Amino acid sequence: MSSGQIFVLAIIGMSTLSWVITSWIRAKHGYPIENEWSGTVTKEEASSDRKIELLSSENEKLTGQIARLEERIAVLERIATDPAERVARQIDALR
Repeated sequence: MSSGQIFVLAIIGMSTLSWVITSWIRAKHGYPIENEWSGTVTKEEASSDRKIELLSSENEKLTGQIARLEERIAVLERIATDPAERVARQIDALR
């Protein structure tokens, strides 16, 4: 191989390597990545299934928490609306 051919191959190799490194850095930091057809693909689009899964689990957790809070509010309402004598009797019965 002549030195001219090696020089051209070196330039092609450096260009390809720099494109790979640039794409990796952009993907790592959440910037849009250009595909072969000059369109963009964002990190969010690639991980949409994971986001749906996380939101579903958070929704289940919050639904359970709301149910527990509703039960506690019902108990507090019952205590607040019951006559004082009944509450005093129940406390004494527990002792």
